[in-house]
Amino acid sequence: MPDHNPLSFATSLSAKLATRSRHVCTFLGAGVGKACGLPDVSELQQHILQDLKEDDRAAFESQLSDRNLEEALSRLRRISTLISGEETVNGLTAEQAEKLDTAVCHAIIKALSVKDVDLTAVLYLAAWVARADYHHPVELFTVNYDLLLETALERMRVPYFDGFVGTLKAGFHTEIVEELPGSDVESIPAFFVRLWKLHGSVNWAYKDDKQIVRMGQPVQEGIAAAIYPSDAKYEESRRVPFVVLQDRLRRALHQPETLMLITGYSFGDDHLNEHIFDAATRRQRSEFIAFCFSDIPKVLAERAAITPNLQVVSGHEAILGGIRAAWEAPEDTPVGIWDGGQFALRDFCNLTKYLARSTAREHESDRALQDLLKEVLGKPQRDGGEEDND
Repeated sequence: MPDHNPLSFATSLSAKLATRSRHVCTFLGAGVGKACGLPDVSELQQHILQDLKEDDRAAFESQLSDRNLEEALSRLRRISTLISGEETVNGLTAEQAEKLDTAVCHAIIKALSVKDVDLTAVLYLAAWVARADYHHPVELFTVNYDLLLETALERMRVPYFDGFVGTLKAGFHTEIVEELPGSDVESIPAFFVRLWKLHGSVNWAYKDDKQIVRMGQPVQEGIAAAIYPSDAKYEESRRVPFVVLQDRLRRALHQPETLMLITGYSFGDDHLNEHIFDAATRRQRSEFIAFCFSDIPKVLAERAAITPNLQVVSGHEAILGGIRAAWEAPEDTPVGIWDGGQFALRDFCNLTKYLARSTAREHESDRALQDLLKEVLGKPQRDGGEEDND
């Protein structure tokens, strides 16, 4: 079986990115934060346990038994709502479960602080969307809670809409989020990037009426952050942003001529996987490209083998057009495409640098943006870009 040609793939990707009529989206997982110096999922869990007080640590370790972080948070929220008074579940009263939920959320906020991280990779991403000139808005979907993307977009002066309107306690506007890109009734201009945080954010908080608002900064101690939706039906008001954004992902994936770039995500969420796989099957003229920093996940490899428009690339091999094969090492090493005997675009840092250089459109009205672009493109990259489940 012939090997895949990395130069041909990169050239093809460049041509797809240059098509202005494309509906371009990205799906970003925990590997994005890892590339910038934030902890991955397993490291985040350790940070939380180290930050909690002894009694809280033991109680949360009990919740983590046979569960991941988000499942443990959902369980705490079910306990706090389903029981009352002195009743207990796993040794926790409703009040204790609620306080533990708040403590865990603040340990997450502390661990995901972007104060001292390396923003280079996300600044490249922001530079790309700032200069992109598509007919439809670029949509950035992420399952991460941190503020990396907001920080980068604001530093690069890129206008964006995240579903909330306001500054101090911004409210979520379902009707605007549900508007399809390119529709006659769309309220937000196409040059506004859409930023959709599917699993919440460190600056989302619950108001007294249980509705979620976006704060101007990470939520303060003593207030539970709206991180990951509880799966309990009795908290329907708390679920509104999450279910609306999940539906936005589904509809975005089914837009005609969609190009979805997936990076930093290891396909560990079955629900999100099915959204992607279903769209790839039904929308044969759309293309879905997954960049895997390490090995290709089995569930992804199995689907890509029978879904030609679902392409998967990793350092040593790729699945293109349903064919799994190794990369053919190029004779001349192209900058940013091949590095250390591996396909370089598997790394989020290299991918975003490639994206930032994929458009030649100048931003004429903002001198500050041009200066920042020069600064970013001239900075050395950090190594890394490992992916993990969120």
